[in-house]
Amino acid sequence: MTKPVIAIVGRPNVGKSTIFNRIVGERISIVEDVPGVTRDRIYSSAEWLTHDFNIIDTGGIEIGDEPFLEQIRQQAEIAMDEADVIVFMTNGREGVTAADEEVAKILYKTKKPVVLAVNKIDNPDMREMIYDFYALGFGEPFPISGSHGLGLGDLLDEAAKHFPKEEDIGYGDEVIKFSLIGRPNVGKSSLVNTFLGQDRVIVSDVAGTTRDAIDTPYHYDEQDYVIIDTAGMRKKGKVYESTEKYSVLRALRAIERSDVVLIVLNAEEGIQEQDKKIAGYAHEAGKAVIIVVNKWDTIEKDDKTMKRFTDDIRENFLFLDYAPIIFVSANTKQRVHQILPIINRVSENHAMRIQSSILNEVIEDAVVRNPAPSDKGKRLRVYYTTQAAIKPPTFIVFVNEPELMHFSYERFIENRIRETFDFEGTPIRLITRART
Repeated sequence: MTKPVIAIVGRPNVGKSTIFNRIVGERISIVEDVPGVTRDRIYSSAEWLTHDFNIIDTGGIEIGDEPFLEQIRQQAEIAMDEADVIVFMTNGREGVTAADEEVAKILYKTKKPVVLAVNKIDNPDMREMIYDFYALGFGEPFPISGSHGLGLGDLLDEAAKHFPKEEDIGYGDEVIKFSLIGRPNVGKSSLVNTFLGQDRVIVSDVAGTTRDAIDTPYHYDEQDYVIIDTAGMRKKGKVYESTEKYSVLRALRAIERSDVVLIVLNAEEGIQEQDKKIAGYAHEAGKAVIIVVNKWDTIEKDDKTMKRFTDDIRENFLFLDYAPIIFVSANTKQRVHQILPIINRVSENHAMRIQSSILNEVIEDAVVRNPAPSDKGKRLRVYYTTQAAIKPPTFIVFVNEPELMHFSYERFIENRIRETFDFEGTPIRLITRART
């Protein structure tokens, strides 16, 4: 099931990012100990009680040199289009401002539920400040304090009441679901059309012409697939093409529903910062990943061009060192026929289970050959390893003291598992626990 989306909208300096970080919690503040993962605070996952959802901080959507109110309008429009519920943030200490009223006028046009939050109400004596905000026309204002974390429970309870009861389309376990994600105009729709052998998806040189993510069931060589096309959505006359960050919002919903994610790069433009951000979400979601370099036919080449481009990808995507790379052209169909066999292979690896006895033989041999270094006189002891889950393959390593498991030694164990078993295309996760 696709997670519902909350968007935080409001004029600058009302505390949108503070509330965003409060709701997201540790997920956003943890520094990823994997080199090359690019962080972007615009969009994250969160949970409240029994609800899992995604949340957008529109304050992170920077739109060129547009005038102040125009930026607010554009950010609000993106949120209105993407969100299931909108949290309208205001500042209780400053009262209702003209900018608040402008945001309210924009939000009147949406059919999405709007929850009005009045921030910076830091103690009960300040609650009387919220009454002026009834004039904005969104019902009861919810007093909150980003700096103290007050009132967020009531705010999220109200937002959760409006989450859609949408059931995701169900596909059997034998069906491989894959999506194509990337910046606008890298050729995602053209690749879909090449897969299908027909112009099922509109193709245009204008970035962002696909209106919605499209599920396309597809059968080839006795295997069932579902292709999830996520080309950058753009409403006619709107502004989505003016911010590449928007492509992240569209990609995340597709990533959630995919088994395999194809990161599509544009060979003409090379690797952009946004490519790394989008790829980072696929990695963190634990999906199988293939890096597809499209428009390869347009590049002037010598005998080292592909190697140079491959080295550049490996350097920029250090966290995707497990992902296979393929160079294709949707225009000439060059190597496109090789993509499906790679999808089959990485999908199988993503769902692979390793017998515990064989797994432990491998780990024991690795520990004997390279014992863990001691720390203040204590040495890590690895007792037992078992596979706890698939998609991605997840292993629990039982040890004497988990805090002795240094990142570098965990990486060593992961590499040993990869050397022994074919986990190409899929991340693997190690969880260290104390033996009880």
